[in-house]
Amino acid sequence: MKGNREDIIYLDHAATSWPKPESVREAMLQAMEMAGANPGRGSHYMAVQASRVLFNTRRKLAELFNIHNPNDIVYAFNTTLALNMAIKGIVDSGDHIITTMMEHNSVRRPIEYLRQHKQVEVDYLPLDDHGQISISMLEQTIRNHTKLIVVSHSSNLLGSIQPLEEIGRIAKEHQVHFLVDAAQSAGVLGIDVRRMGIDMLAFPGHKGLLGPQGTGGLYIHPSIDLEPLVHGGTGSQSEAIDQPTVRPDRYESGTPNTIGIAGLGAGVDYVLKMTTEQIYSHEWKLTQLLMEGLAQIPGIQILGPSLGEPRSGLVAFYSEKLDSAELAFKLDRKFGIAVRAGYHCTPLAHESAGTAKQGAVRASFGVNSNEREVVTLLAAVRELVDEGLA
Repeated sequence: MKGNREDIIYLDHAATSWPKPESVREAMLQAMEMAGANPGRGSHYMAVQASRVLFNTRRKLAELFNIHNPNDIVYAFNTTLALNMAIKGIVDSGDHIITTMMEHNSVRRPIEYLRQHKQVEVDYLPLDDHGQISISMLEQTIRNHTKLIVVSHSSNLLGSIQPLEEIGRIAKEHQVHFLVDAAQSAGVLGIDVRRMGIDMLAFPGHKGLLGPQGTGGLYIHPSIDLEPLVHGGTGSQSEAIDQPTVRPDRYESGTPNTIGIAGLGAGVDYVLKMTTEQIYSHEWKLTQLLMEGLAQIPGIQILGPSLGEPRSGLVAFYSEKLDSAELAFKLDRKFGIAVRAGYHCTPLAHESAGTAKQGAVRASFGVNSNEREVVTLLAAVRELVDEGLA
C-alpha cells in the first residue's frame, strides 16, 4: 500500500472531497486564532468576530443557491442531520410522503421511522434504466394528504440528475412541500431554490463545497415553520422557557462549529470563483473518459446514464467475475487508488440497478481530479480483471 500523499489517487469525492483548497485550511486557522470564542454568547470582540464568520458564510451560501435571506439557512453538522431536521420537523401523524428508489439511507431511515412510529404513509417512485423518475407518475402519486416530496438531486450510485424545476412546479401546483437532498450536487450542479421551487435544501459542506467535515446545512423557506429537532441554548431569548422563534437561532441550539464554518466559507468562495458550470463540465468529461475505457474491459458493467448523457461526477461499475469489495481493496492496496465499494448507503438504488447481491465499485471525481488518474485507474482495473479471469 502506498502511504505518501503524492502517491494516493483519491477518487472518493462523493464521500468527501480531498485535499481541501489551501484557502480552506488558512481560513480555519485564522478563525481559530482570531475568532475562537463562542458566537452569539457575548459582546466582546472575539465573540463578535465568531458571529461574523457564521453570517459571512451564510451570505455566501445564499449567493450560491439564490436564497433571498441568509438567515433562512441553518447550519448542521452534515446532510444527514439536515434531512432529519426537515423530514421530522414537517411531517405529522397520518401524512403522506413521496420519495424515490434512489434515496440514501439519510432519507429512507427517517421516513421509515415515521412510518413505524407515526403511521406516515410512503410511496417510493421507481427509476428507469437511466436512473430517472417519471414526472407523470409523480403527479399521479400525489394524494389529498401528501405533505412532502423528497428527492435526491443526483444519485450517489447512478449519478443520474433529477429535473428539480419540473418537480418543484408540480409540488407547488399541488401545495406539497418539496425537499431536495443536495449531497451530491451542491457545489457541482447549479441550484436556484427560487427558480426550482425548492422549499427545503439539505446540503453538505465537506463534499462539492470543499469545506471540512462536520459542516453542512438546511435552507428553509420563510413560509415554513419546522418543529425544531434539537432544543437548548442559542444565546438569544435566554429568559424564555421555549425555543426562540427567530431564525436561525430557532434551529441552531448549542455551540456551532465556527472554525469548520470558516473553512466552509472559503470553500464556497472557491466554488463561486470557479463556477458550478466549469466544475460540472470538468467532472463530466472525466466520467466520459472513464466510461469509454471501462466499456473496453471484458465483463465490466457500468451503472447509470449512458455515455454522453448528463450525470454527476461519479461512475459506479461492477465486474461479472470479481467481487466488488475485493476489486476496490486491491485497487487501494496494490495501486494506491481510493474508491468506494459496497452498497453506498443506498440499498434501494442497488435494488433498482439489479446490484443488490454484488454491490458496485464507485469512482468519483472532484475539482482536482485529472485525466492521468483516470488512465491509471483503467489500467489497474484491466490488470485486476485479467488476473481474475486467468
